[in-house]
Amino acid sequence: MIWKGKLFKNVLIFLTIFFSMLLIINLYFNISYPLSYKNIIRKYSKQFDVDPYLVAAIINVESNFNKDAISSKDARGLMQISPTTGKWASEVLTIENFTLDRLFEPDVNIMIGTWYINMLSKEFNNDLYLVLAAYNGGSGNVSKWLEDKKYCDDGENLRKIPFKETEQYVEKVIKNYEIYKKLYDGQFENLNDDNSSLLIILFHNIKKLIKAFIIYK
Repeated sequence: MIWKGKLFKNVLIFLTIFFSMLLIINLYFNISYPLSYKNIIRKYSKQFDVDPYLVAAIINVESNFNKDAISSKDARGLMQISPTTGKWASEVLTIENFTLDRLFEPDVNIMIGTWYINMLSKEFNNDLYLVLAAYNGGSGNVSKWLEDKKYCDDGENLRKIPFKETEQYVEKVIKNYEIYKKLYDGQFENLNDDNSSLLIILFHNIKKLIKAFIIYK
């Protein structure tokens, strides 16, 4: 009977460790690859013929789903839309009462971001590598690189991206894209929430508190 008691104890310990690991893994993926604003992403992805999982991946890389994110170059919101792109898009899309502060609104930001991806896809013949390079490094730069023999042999496929930041950005978004397709398969078919999840809100609030504490010190 003693050995049965030890066996039960060992099994219990094993199960506790196993489920704890599953919980930690699940928490890691939820924090590292969150997903919010699904209805808005699906709405504009459908309107502008863009894969919603790609949009989610870009949002995660650009802002980690922080709608209030702002870069040192003044890019704003979830998809980090620059003031120039925002003003241009607002004219093309006839967004009423547009101001740069509206780029912090998830609906406006994702609308402009997906529209811009669609524009870049048309310009670069749906080549994801080029589209992402243009989203980060600028379409003008990508066009120049395609004409430069140092970076391109055939005028269509980049052999090398000269901007290290852009090269790393493209790799990171593609990695995120593959993870989002696997992790959230079918999520855009069963929607019920337009808002940021409580976990994401908590995560960003903790980041703000830590930042404020560091500045205060």
